[in-house]
This record gives sequence, structure tokens and C-alpha cells, in this order.
Amino acid sequence: MTPEKIITVLLADDHTMVREGLRALLTTQADIEVIGEAENGREAIRMTERLNPNVVIMDIAMPLLNGLEATRQILKSRPKTKIFILSAHGDDAYVTQAMAVGASGFLIKQTAAHVLPVAIRQIHKGSEFYSPAISKRLIQQESKARLRGDKQTKDKAIPLSSREMEVLQLVAEGKANKQTAAELNISIKTVEKHRQSLMEKLNIHDTAGLTRHAIASGIIESSIQVTIIE
Repeated sequence: MTPEKIITVLLADDHTMVREGLRALLTTQADIEVIGEAENGREAIRMTERLNPNVVIMDIAMPLLNGLEATRQILKSRPKTKIFILSAHGDDAYVTQAMAVGASGFLIKQTAAHVLPVAIRQIHKGSEFYSPAISKRLIQQESKARLRGDKQTKDKAIPLSSREMEVLQLVAEGKANKQTAAELNISIKTVEKHRQSLMEKLNIHDTAGLTRHAIASGIIESSIQVTIIE
């Protein structure tokens, strides 16, 4: 049985080399144990249910289900789980979405080696943790918003249901309605209904537009980015 003082961690990233690097880094920490690895958002949800880790280290752009939606679904069923976003992209839009779905922190991969163990301990205790550059931007944005009396910051994002997010990602990955229906175990008519709802909510009227939106929102990576990383 794992001692209570050990912080158990699940790694969720679709790049094997990234997971291997993170595991190697965390293996050197006496109080942190990696108990599982997931290569997409759906697997992350299943493994969290089965292994019940204290902390999940979650990438954003993963196949089948992105890290943001996986985070939202995990926290809905397991609100005490701490989820930490580790991404190559630290743009404001990504950070804002991560905060909106309940992530406890956000760290840019390029700076992770030095602070990841500290970040894991911090969020395990109930605190939040952000890369220094991100933390500085958040403070500046909050200060400016207070000065302006701006209450619209959180209202800019168009709310999509979990199922709509799942359909959006699969559509953007090039899946046909039949493939999407099979993946989500729903009918083709239901997929078509969700696609129509997406287009109406986002005011986008073709698949190419949905794909561009998914890339801009960090739901999937562009083909160029995938080529560079892999």
C-alpha cells in the first residue's frame, strides 16, 4: 500500500518521449511516485478512475480528447483530484481555458524541469502554481481589469457542453460523422445535431472553420506543429 506521504502522479501526454522525460525527472523525488501514463484524454479519464492519483499532469493537445475537456470531465466526477496543465503553449487563451475548467496550475514545458516537483507539491497542498511568466501576466491582467471595472473577461468564451467539445475535436481531427458516432457510442443523427449546434453557437458554417477554431483554441495542434514536435 502506498504511504500517505507519497504524492501519486498520473502523466497524460501523447508524446512518449515527453512522458519518459517526466517520469525520469520525477523518479528522483523521494516523495513523488508516477503510477500511470496516458497518451490521450480518454485514457487519462479511465486511468484516473482506476488509479485515483493525487495529481494528474495533463497536456492540452492530445488525440481523441484534449486535456482541457479531460480535465473538466475528471473534476466533475472527482473534484478532489488536482490537475496540473503542462503545455508547450502558454498563450493567454490556453491559460484562461485551463483555469475555467478547474486546473490547479499551468506550466510551460520548456521550463518544467526546474520547477515541476515544486509545482506538484504546491498543488497537492491545495495551492495553485503557474510558470513565472504566466503568473506575472495574470497579475497584470487582474490589475487592469480592476481599474477598468471589467467584468466581461470570463464571459467572452462561448460555453460548449462536454459532448459538443468531444464532437468538435473529432470533427477537427478529420473524423466523419460515422467515425465520430462510433468513437462516442452515439447515433449519427446525434452527431449531426451536435455539429449543427456547434456551428450555430460559434457562428461557423463549415468543417474547415470548425477546425481552425479548434486549433486556435488549443483543442488540437495544427499539422505543422505536430510535424515539428514528432
